[in-house]
Amino acid sequence: MPTDALEDYCTFLSQGLLHRGIELKRVRVPWNEKGWAGALRKLWSESADWRGDWILLQYTALGWSDRGFPLLALMVQEVLRRRAARCVVVFHDASLSASPRLRDRVRNAVQNWTMRKLFEQSERVVLTVPPETLHWLPSDRTRAGFIPIGANVPENRGNRTFSAQQTPKIVAVFSVTGGDTQSQEVHDIALAARRVKQRVGPIRLEVFGRGCEEARESLERALNGSGIELRVRGVVPAEEITRTLATAHALLCVRGVITSRRGTAIAGIACGLPVVGYGQSGSNPVIDAAGIRLVPWHNSEMLADGLVQVLIDEKIWQDMHEKSLRAQVEYFSWDAIAGRLASMLESQVVQA
Repeated sequence: MPTDALEDYCTFLSQGLLHRGIELKRVRVPWNEKGWAGALRKLWSESADWRGDWILLQYTALGWSDRGFPLLALMVQEVLRRRAARCVVVFHDASLSASPRLRDRVRNAVQNWTMRKLFEQSERVVLTVPPETLHWLPSDRTRAGFIPIGANVPENRGNRTFSAQQTPKIVAVFSVTGGDTQSQEVHDIALAARRVKQRVGPIRLEVFGRGCEEARESLERALNGSGIELRVRGVVPAEEITRTLATAHALLCVRGVITSRRGTAIAGIACGLPVVGYGQSGSNPVIDAAGIRLVPWHNSEMLADGLVQVLIDEKIWQDMHEKSLRAQVEYFSWDAIAGRLASMLESQVVQA
């Protein structure tokens, strides 16, 4: 709450598959409402006629457990096996972060074990990040394929031109993380915005999505006296997100590193925007193909300078804009994603 990225993924994917004559029906396993036993009984009843059907089991650790111990996913997979359904696990959350805390190490160990078991017992596996970035994968990956996610907003492929003389420069920020990381993200946003104001000219920040209303006061304090125009909204409809991104000059991403499963960054690609954020070039081919400028994690100075370079150089901006448009068509459009998934299900051996 208040949004459900997995349901959005299924909604957009179903539209792409429908163009290929494939119907995707969404089924919930409401464990948080009915408890594990009640949710599994409901699934057993609903799956009575699923024999031989492809079932896409969506995996995130918190999607199957509010504390990150997703053993219920294995029970759901067992129901599908007993119903003789053909199970495909879509791993949306397959990368784990190291932590010094004992409880986090235990949680990570359980998640690793769970993912390996899901992998072993599936007929097909969809990875939303390159397989070489996942250390828990078995050596035999012939049943796995790499398919990035798409944007959970309508795309906007309009070709645009950019002039360094345009003012104000509009920089979009899509979502801010709450909790302990909020102060760092607010610092990064404010530093980048002040650097643009100093070296490029007037700037307006469009901040929207999860966590933004909660970060409003911190952002206002961080930008106080800067002369930077700040517009903060919370969660807005998908169509409004597209309209905002379509008029922005760049998307600034500060929520973790940019990967092929980072929906907020991919929304910028879907709208042909240059994107500036944290990450490592060369680690993800589909991200490298898009108009994304990556800087080392938590290097706020490089992040700010990268945003300035995009907004001050017309050639850089245009090149990144065109790269995002091409990457959207080839990798991130729901038509491309549906096509790759359909090919995976039809093939005997999957090429990762």
